[in-house]
Amino acid sequence: METSKTFPSVETPDEAYQKTFKNCDELLPTLPQTKGWWSVQLFQYHGFWIHIFGIRGSMLIHDHFKPRSTDIVVATSPKCGTTWLRALVFSISNKASFDFSDHPLPKANPQDLVPFFESIIHKDGSTSFVDGIPSPRLLSTHLPYSLFPTRMTDDTSACRFVYICRDPKDVFVSKWHFANKLRPKELPPLSLEETFDLFCKGVSHYGPFWDHVLGYWKASVESPKKVLFLKYEDVKKEPLGCVRKVAEFLGVPFTPEEENKEIVEQIVKLCGFESMSNQVVNKLDKRYQQRPISNSDFFRKGEVGDWVNHLSPQMAEKLDQITEQKLQDTGFIFH
Repeated sequence: METSKTFPSVETPDEAYQKTFKNCDELLPTLPQTKGWWSVQLFQYHGFWIHIFGIRGSMLIHDHFKPRSTDIVVATSPKCGTTWLRALVFSISNKASFDFSDHPLPKANPQDLVPFFESIIHKDGSTSFVDGIPSPRLLSTHLPYSLFPTRMTDDTSACRFVYICRDPKDVFVSKWHFANKLRPKELPPLSLEETFDLFCKGVSHYGPFWDHVLGYWKASVESPKKVLFLKYEDVKKEPLGCVRKVAEFLGVPFTPEEENKEIVEQIVKLCGFESMSNQVVNKLDKRYQQRPISNSDFFRKGEVGDWVNHLSPQMAEKLDQITEQKLQDTGFIFH
């Protein structure tokens, strides 16, 4: 008599996703939590203050994302030049695909061209959407480096990260302005003093800020072919050199012909604050339920040193002291 064989059940992608959602729902009540800068709650997850959507996105990436050797991840702590870096990386990696007379950037916000990783990993309840993006995939993230799975961060993976940091004083001021734009109208505005205290304690979206920076800095020192570390102030001061540096890192250096055609200069101009902030698509002030941020919210000043117009000398000194303490013996300095 023939006996029937029992085979282990295989989860469908949807079932696997639901298991991660369930694991996230069970984890959240066990985590320290605090009020966020706008309406969302923040949870302390592996040492960082992250909202529910970011934690679930991190878990979905960890459990289900299949990296490719050509993947490029644009990584930032919030308000460090995310929109600018998205535009630069998109333009550099696609420099052979588009003519400047009909370039996608004037017609689309950079977040539409380099989608937010933690968001699109949720799309369609499986990896079908992110798997369907043609190579090379350009993805943007605010996640700390330590939250990515080793299959993305170890030296056997050719997946690359481009990271940009910024003076924490300017980061704080930009974050404070941004948070007040996003706060529901029924809530009172956040005071500068209250928010400054939170930032100094490390309590901000994807904070502590210094730990976020140092995670990518150390990775760039240990694996310079995997992580390129940029400073906002350097890109502002020497944009041409930084664009060439990014192109070299991405494996698409500018050819002599491209240099003669001043492609580097055209990319810098196209991605500049004045150019992008004046595009019609980036002046839109529409908010939608699925994305309560309008394109115009991503553009304020784009300046270095605007903190002097907001912080007292005592506040600036305190932030500088915290920064010095956090960076001690790391080999990293902001200026």
